Amino acid sequence: RLLDDALIDQIAAGEVVERPASVVKELLENALDAGATSVTVTILEGGVDSIVVNDDGHGMGPADAALAIQRHATSKIRSFDDLTHIKTLGFRGEALPSIASVSRFELTTRRAEDVEGVRVRVHGGDVQPLQPMGCAPGTTISVRDLFHAVPARRKFLKARQTETSHVMDVCRRVALAHPELRLHVFSNERRVGEWLPAKDWFARAQANFGDETLQRIEGQRASLGVRAALGAPERARTGAKNLYLFVNGRPVRDASLARAVTFAYGSVIPPGRFPAGVLHVDLPAEEVDVNAHPQKSEVRFAAGSATYEAVTRVLAKELGTQAFGG
Repeated sequence: RLLDDALIDQIAAGEVVERPASVVKELLENALDAGATSVTVTILEGGVDSIVVNDDGHGMGPADAALAIQRHATSKIRSFDDLTHIKTLGFRGEALPSIASVSRFELTTRRAEDVEGVRVRVHGGDVQPLQPMGCAPGTTISVRDLFHAVPARRKFLKARQTETSHVMDVCRRVALAHPELRLHVFSNERRVGEWLPAKDWFARAQANFGDETLQRIEGQRASLGVRAALGAPERARTGAKNLYLFVNGRPVRDASLARAVTFAYGSVIPPGRFPAGVLHVDLPAEEVDVNAHPQKSEVRFAAGSATYEAVTRVLAKELGTQAFGG
């Protein structure tokens, strides 16, 4: 039989919204797509009680604000062909309705040219009438009582400190990808993170790894560009937790890409250990599929092996491990 809309939304939410950090990630991506230069993230109790994301982006008019909470409503793609060269962080139009279906959701937004803004409220999937609202240009989204109507999901969340650390990890990845962004993070009324606009991607990386001396690496191989800020091999750690990977500005988790970094060091780094730092891979949008994971945390390359080899060779050439470079 056909599932009812509320259940469909909650199934979609299960794919998109794993924990409070998932909500923060989606809202930050929307803010960046809206041209925000300054964003403030405020959470209570690890984001379970409350998440508020305020940005100074373009904002929306009443019609778009109402449409934004509808499933599969997006301004970022119009045809199947658009999926082959996505340059925005969000594109599916699932994030806001999925979040709204498992929380007490409120969106307040205003375009700079409008006299007043608009407020949209959704409680457990029940959309309330739009209301005019005085507010600054940009968008503020409030997500309260996450999973209040889905207690089975809520019980799988971890302690407040753990959920807060996941939120901080999301914010750190966004800050590393966007050095021009001013990002403030507050947890339980205390500032826990602040990233001021940096000169460039390397300055942002160096500020993030204050105790590491990072080597700046930039190179090109065919259509693939590599930018990396990597720590000393003698300080390599077990696991790739401190190696942040980005593809066309999108934070990703990719074990093969992380291994490509260590391969560039040759025998200098033992197997299973990874340098701290940041790797940016830039390539034509049509050569990477960003629609490979519900949370957009993984990508697929059109030429996977060739891509990983190119990354290794560019890094190795700059690191001086000529056996792998060239």
